[in-house]
Amino acid sequence: MDRPGTSPQRLREVARVFLKLGLIGFGGPAAHIALMHREVVERRGWMDEQRFVDLFAVSNLLPGPTSTELGIFLGYERAGWPGLLAAGVLFIAPAMLMVLALAWTYVRFGSVPAIGWVLYGVTATVIGIVADALWRIGRTAIRGVGWLLLAITALVLYLTGAPVLAILFGGALLAMLAVNRTKLRLRGTGVGGLVALVGSVPRIVISAAAPVAPATLALGPIFLEFLKLGAVVYGGGYVLLAFLRTDIVRNLHWISDHQLLDAVAVGQATPGPVFTTAAFVGYLVHGWQGALVATAGIFLPSFVLVAAAYRVLPRLKRSPWASALLAGAAATALGLMAGVTYQLARVALVDAVTVGLAVASFVVLRRYAWGSPWIILGGGAIGLVAKALTR
Repeated sequence: MDRPGTSPQRLREVARVFLKLGLIGFGGPAAHIALMHREVVERRGWMDEQRFVDLFAVSNLLPGPTSTELGIFLGYERAGWPGLLAAGVLFIAPAMLMVLALAWTYVRFGSVPAIGWVLYGVTATVIGIVADALWRIGRTAIRGVGWLLLAITALVLYLTGAPVLAILFGGALLAMLAVNRTKLRLRGTGVGGLVALVGSVPRIVISAAAPVAPATLALGPIFLEFLKLGAVVYGGGYVLLAFLRTDIVRNLHWISDHQLLDAVAVGQATPGPVFTTAAFVGYLVHGWQGALVATAGIFLPSFVLVAAAYRVLPRLKRSPWASALLAGAAATALGLMAGVTYQLARVALVDAVTVGLAVASFVVLRRYAWGSPWIILGGGAIGLVAKALTR
């Protein structure tokens, strides 16, 4: 693999792309991945489909917010270390600032403004965008009937409530063993390196013991608590909710269940990563300083893990075992992405208008070279008009 480029022009490209994605990235991780694919593979040609699928697979094997880590990978690939930092920070910052503003409103007025109606048309168009990405990425990740069956199995298991982590790693390991079934024993260090990479940070952080509520809440404990969460949480925002309730609500008693639900609602209603929920919680317990510290803590492991994983990825690709593991992870993750899309569609597509917007966005993306931001803005505008006419 060539060393990532670091030219000022490439860095500016990365900054523009991920600032835009941070501003328009509604719909959660599946939508973010779809938008990133369209921007960096289809529109700008930064890499080919296979390279994107490889980075997508590794992102799914790491703890933390998958779409954010994929964005950090893409920035590093395009513009080296400066690109890694620019992609991550600019993708996170817009959502964090919006969440911070809503947290201030929440503390001052006791509630969050009614923001559900804003997403009526936007989320419908996002379904079409994600469906288009599933089609495009699937052409590379699904290499034959066996891979298709693996993705379908992951989809079915996800919809029946099986744990996401078990599905992902089970599918990846199954593919690795199936592809290399004729070999007598493991060869090379690719698999061991990957397992060590994925497992080291969670083991180190968890070994520090369960959270203990400090007598006086300070910034240090806030940072360490969210650093731990960023290092051990797999499965995205819904899994984060479970960790937050266990640690922040039940063990530490920093906030109430009602405040936690409001925090998650704000994180999902704003663009960018759902993990910016940490900013809302941090603001509730220690003002704007707590918001900044919590955000830094929960996202820091992603930057570290991506930087480490990028360096070992060439060795993983050369190992037949690790290469099959990544391919299995990609196919399984595609099935999980399809499952999330189905669940989102059940919530977002509530009437003829939203169904029509989803279908129209999919058709437009398949047939024309329109940018996703225009489709999102157009869908939002149409949705708002339709909602106003029915009130």
